[in-house]
Amino acid sequence: MRILSGIQPTGILHIGNYFGMMRPAIALQDEGEALYFIADYHALTSLRDPLALRENSRRVALDFLACGLNPDKAALFRQSDVPQVTELAWILSTITPVSRLELAHS
Repeated sequence: MRILSGIQPTGILHIGNYFGMMRPAIALQDEGEALYFIADYHALTSLRDPLALRENSRRVALDFLACGLNPDKAALFRQSDVPQVTELAWILSTITPVSRLELAHS
């Protein structure tokens, strides 16, 4: 089984982040190929300060490790470290009609 999930680094993590994403993600790291990302591109919609974004991303990674994520069992990476994310976004944005985009949620 392949597991993929992400968390936005928009601020200091809270108990909802732990119970809603981190704890289930850590529990699933033994169940298959676990890929977890820090969604720093997604966070740009609400956090515009690059220094805060960098620091929050670092904190998310440290919190994940402190809560029990095992780097030998799961991959943890920043969304911005994968160039294919922006490449695919560009490709999709050039072929997707605006009427279709208006149906999507943010």
